[in-house]
Amino acid sequence: MGSFSIWHWLIVLAIVVLVFGTKKLKNIGSDLGGAVKGFKDGIKDGNESAAAPASTTTAQQQVGQTPVADKTTIDVEAKNKG
Repeated sequence: MGSFSIWHWLIVLAIVVLVFGTKKLKNIGSDLGGAVKGFKDGIKDGNESAAAPASTTTAQQQVGQTPVADKTTIDVEAKNKG
């Protein structure tokens, strides 16, 4: 079991193009790129928003105020039927 030669990879590529077609492969590539970009943006936004409340919480604790609930969080209580 050695590594495959360039001819093996070209044959595999030709079969993939025949099965999926070039248009579908192009769409898959652009969808994957958009997903990666969205993931990176989400990680960046998450890090920025996580850093901001930490500094305000410590400032509120020093002053002695109670922390205010985040405006984007929805607090819901579940009621049991019974």
